[in-house]
Amino acid sequence: MKQFSKKYIVKIPNDISIFYCNKKKIITFKGSRLYKSLKLKTKIYVSTLKKFIVVTKIPFLDMSNNRKKALKSIQGTTIALIKQIILEISVLLCSKLKFIGVGYRVFPIEVFNNQLLHLKLGYSHQIYFKVPKNLTISCVRLTNLFIFGNSYQYVNQIASTIRSYKLPEPYKGKGILYENEKITLKEGKKV
Repeated sequence: MKQFSKKYIVKIPNDISIFYCNKKKIITFKGSRLYKSLKLKTKIYVSTLKKFIVVTKIPFLDMSNNRKKALKSIQGTTIALIKQIILEISVLLCSKLKFIGVGYRVFPIEVFNNQLLHLKLGYSHQIYFKVPKNLTISCVRLTNLFIFGNSYQYVNQIASTIRSYKLPEPYKGKGILYENEKITLKEGKKV
């Protein structure tokens, strides 16, 4: 095990079980809430006793030397995807958006079980956004929006789509911002 770098080793928590099928090249993670699968492009080594996974650069099929060089990037991507799946199975993911500006508000419409959002962003027209069924939306105040879901990519994609309706502008800092986002304000014209 000393031949592998530490950045290609992923520790698995005790509450997650792993199933690996070498023939189908699929690894499945099963947690208390749900399970997810990942199709692999490189071989992995799974240790069930110490609860860790090692991703190698060894391909399943014979490849040319040019393709083998590209496997190093695939190895890093596989590590990132495995860590992301472990995070998705362990906890419920949340993304928070802040509406900053005079009159910028978000209203969940209760007739549609809070699956439709009415956004007031200073435009002359009304903006409506339909939330997918596998995500949950919560508004504590009319200027804060919480998006909950099981998929890391999907939660961030929906948050990015809502944010794209009114990107923060650099002179006054008004717009839709992520929770920890800070805007460096530019100076205006000097007379």
